[in-house]
Amino acid sequence: MIYFLIFRKIRRCITLSILEQLVTSFIASAAFGLIFNVPKRTLVHCGVVGMIGWFIYISCTELSLDTIPATLIAAFIVTVVSQLFSKLYKTPIIVFSVSGIIPLVPGGLAYDAMRNVVEDNYDIAVQLAVKAFMLSGAIAIGLIFSEVVNQLIRKTER
Repeated sequence: MIYFLIFRKIRRCITLSILEQLVTSFIASAAFGLIFNVPKRTLVHCGVVGMIGWFIYISCTELSLDTIPATLIAAFIVTVVSQLFSKLYKTPIIVFSVSGIIPLVPGGLAYDAMRNVVEDNYDIAVQLAVKAFMLSGAIAIGLIFSEVVNQLIRKTER
């Protein structure tokens, strides 16, 4: 009985944590859309794209996938959803993809790398910088890979 109560409490905490992260990623993505002057009618959609990308990232990391492949998969999905929204709302894809990719950008990791450089902890700084570089590369590859798949699908439809 005690195990059931503990499991139930842990499950509730995880669910609440994920819900908080989804709301935060929605706000961050919509706020970046606001900064980049996207059309106001697309702000909610920008937030939804960012929230979906973060949900995919969290789900992949919960399934014990490393952060780099999780970021790659999330960036791929963000671009796919951005392409769908682009066609649906007749808006350029960059409106959705730039703001949707914001929660995946490793800004905190890059900050920690630079902070360790300043504090003369070069070993830690190099490790963090390489990880930030790898995550940034995974985002770029995910964006490009999704666009290539989209182009191939379009060519086969013609």
